[in-house]
Amino acid sequence: MGAAPEDAGIDALIELMARLPGLGPRSARRAVLMMLKRRGQVMAPLAQAMAQVALNARDCQICGNISTTEICPICQDPARATREICVVEDVADLWALERAGVFRGRYHVLGGTLSALDGLGPDELGIPRLARRVTDEGIAEVILALNATVDGQTTAHYIADALAGTEAQISTLAQGVPVGGELDYLDDGTLGAALRARRRI
Repeated sequence: MGAAPEDAGIDALIELMARLPGLGPRSARRAVLMMLKRRGQVMAPLAQAMAQVALNARDCQICGNISTTEICPICQDPARATREICVVEDVADLWALERAGVFRGRYHVLGGTLSALDGLGPDELGIPRLARRVTDEGIAEVILALNATVDGQTTAHYIADALAGTEAQISTLAQGVPVGGELDYLDDGTLGAALRARRRI
């Protein structure tokens, strides 16, 4: 870790913080030093909140979102559109869509993509449970918001086939040029997808 505070407890905290995404040893040291200087205002409340979440965090029984209750706030919200389900690979994807504020339906978190090497099959991803939800809840549209990777697209095709016998319309996210994107900076795959998804103006 380089030059450390030479205190076992503080060193251990810095080392743990450095494991977090986006934080290296230097950023971890700065964060810990700031928290130590503001123990009452920052460190104590943070430690209390972390202990509370560590004790109570669980997967939502309906959609798979992470929550401190058995049914997450999204699934409990009566204002959400109940006939739309957006399927995402991970909770981080769900949070990104919520942050953007562009979707007001409900979700289904797969927890990954189909992968024989990782032992992730349809049952592990809850695809049969998704099919039951679509039927039981009378879902009108299933939006497959999966990453544009080979595994993501393979999983999307599998889900579309699994839901083929239901009444739900299956759709996927548009792919192509991002807002503000310049063609010269885009990769070949993105350019190809954008061209194939072209529309009239």
